[in-house]
Amino acid sequence: MRVAAAIVCATALLTGCASRTTTGAQVKEDLATMKAERSADKLAARGRAFASVGDFTRAEQYLSAAIDAGGDAGALLPELLRVCIASKRYRVAIDYATPWLDRHPEDTRLRFVVAALRASIGDAEGADRDFAQILRAAPNDAMVHFAYAVLLRDQLRDLLRADQEFREYLRLDPHGAHVDEARASLLNSVP
Repeated sequence: MRVAAAIVCATALLTGCASRTTTGAQVKEDLATMKAERSADKLAARGRAFASVGDFTRAEQYLSAAIDAGGDAGALLPELLRVCIASKRYRVAIDYATPWLDRHPEDTRLRFVVAALRASIGDAEGADRDFAQILRAAPNDAMVHFAYAVLLRDQLRDLLRADQEFREYLRLDPHGAHVDEARASLLNSVP
């Protein structure tokens, strides 16, 4: 009996909605409201608001939608990656960053983040390619040499190349934050 009553009520509601006439002006107004609500700026603002309260899933959805709606991807992508990283969605962060890197291969800062993310998910070969590409563009970046050396030592088990990268790090930044680890990782003799 309750099911039948619910069906009758639903039918009445649907019939009422279908019979309601909508003027052209109303449709235009509804579309304008919908577009305003879906503007890149509003979507980005909502994404930032969700991020500020720790709802990283919704923040990701809104920031991604803001980029899709024509927002400035160069400005929004770092925010989007931060919320993905905060929620430990490293593979998703890589997926968001990859199209940007395909269009902007010179963006070594983003490529460094992606290389570190690849290393953290165990994609050592992908991280290796990214670090090598960064070092071709920025051969004097000590931190990249150090991070690459750690990847080579810990994941790729290439101690000779790791030794070279640690030595380059020490040459470029002899008083850097990672000097002790780099020195401790140097080979004393060739294995």
